[in-house]
Amino acid sequence: MAGGWARDGAVQEQIDASINDELARLKARKAPVGKSLTHCVECEETIPEKRRIAIPGVKLCIDCQQERDGSHKARGGINRRGSKDSQLK
Repeated sequence: MAGGWARDGAVQEQIDASINDELARLKARKAPVGKSLTHCVECEETIPEKRRIAIPGVKLCIDCQQERDGSHKARGGINRRGSKDSQLK
């Protein structure tokens, strides 16, 4: 059931479109390729074998990767489809 000016199913269509957009963005990211290194490029610490198996092409140890991930700024949650909910924040 839609309310206001929206047609039935419009909210679900927006949710599905947002999910599909995010999935496409994640798939477009470049994954590490090649052989995993045994030692970290930044600190020369040994990279655990399980990490090398889980992420082919890994070049950073866990600590350096977490530090790099922590410095990344989070994307804003902007609803570019202009729903009423986005205007209430």
